[in-house]
Amino acid sequence: MLQAGIVGLPNVGKSTLFNALTRSRNAEAANYPFCTIEPNVGIVEVPDSRLAPLAKLAKTDKIVPAVIEFVDIAGLVAGASKGEGLGNKFLANIREVDAIVHVVRCFDNGDVIHNMGSVDPVRDIEVVKTELVLADLQSCESQLDKNVKKMRGQDKEAAANVELFNRLIPWLNEGKTASSLPMNDEDRARAKTFSLLTTKPVLYACNVDESGLADPEGNAYVAAVRKHISAEHDARSCVICAQIEAELCDLSPEEGREFLASLGVNDSGVSQLIRQSYDLLGLASYFTAGEKEARAWTFKKGMLAPQCAGVIHTDFEKGFIKADVVSYDDLIAAGSFAAAREAGKYRLEGKDYAFRDGDVAVFRFAN
Repeated sequence: MLQAGIVGLPNVGKSTLFNALTRSRNAEAANYPFCTIEPNVGIVEVPDSRLAPLAKLAKTDKIVPAVIEFVDIAGLVAGASKGEGLGNKFLANIREVDAIVHVVRCFDNGDVIHNMGSVDPVRDIEVVKTELVLADLQSCESQLDKNVKKMRGQDKEAAANVELFNRLIPWLNEGKTASSLPMNDEDRARAKTFSLLTTKPVLYACNVDESGLADPEGNAYVAAVRKHISAEHDARSCVICAQIEAELCDLSPEEGREFLASLGVNDSGVSQLIRQSYDLLGLASYFTAGEKEARAWTFKKGMLAPQCAGVIHTDFEKGFIKADVVSYDDLIAAGSFAAAREAGKYRLEGKDYAFRDGDVAVFRFAN
């Protein structure tokens, strides 16, 4: 399962957010730096409003959503790439995840310690980015030496690696991320094998207080983050109030919706963050629906029909023949499975069909 790692400076709300994501109290949340040492891991359901209508059409009460895995990683500090604040250990944890959710503090509160003495989310973003860049620089220099030795033995792959490292190292030396280096598809595929931190996709989570939840556009910190990441990082952002979201853990879904409505909010920030993280990892969902259950199945964007069948069971992929597919929108518009078939909305797709988010499928396979 692909993982999204929650990172940021100490005391910006990472563990509180993790508890909200997992609707648990798994991660210790306290008002002091490094209250998280070992990473916490949680499997989180992906909110999907399409499942309930599908279950209704299928006449089933059982709904099984897709899931995503989040890792709560301890806070980075300036100097982490040199081992400050147990930095090497935390950087290793980040290296293991597939995408990064970078939590930045966007609220003032004198009772909550900020390890740099003041609230400045743009500065905080750059502190973390700098440490990741420096760690990648060290990694590239180390890998370059090894590949130079292999290249002397006429290793063509090593020679190609050396060429890319020789472009990456001066780029990183300028404080730029590896992902921002101009690369073709072959370079990007090669760079993935280097396990660099700054090639991972990033979602910035702006953690606001209760007063900033209903009007994030009026929050100067949020505005500064969005302006900065648009210009410098080509990344996405979302707004959450980790403290409020953590309090929702103690409420039923209905009570939670009422509570959010009382704050002037229509949707949970955590729900938006989960959906954006799912997309950030390059994931999408197709559905199956029958009397037993309505279920969302996770697939990597671009996967073909046999691979998607294999998500359910490897035998489905091995014996794949065809897939009966209808889009969710066409199915709901038709009002029933039978009506969708009568309207010609079902398609019989073969091995070369690339599944799309929202496809509703029935697989035909040979035993």
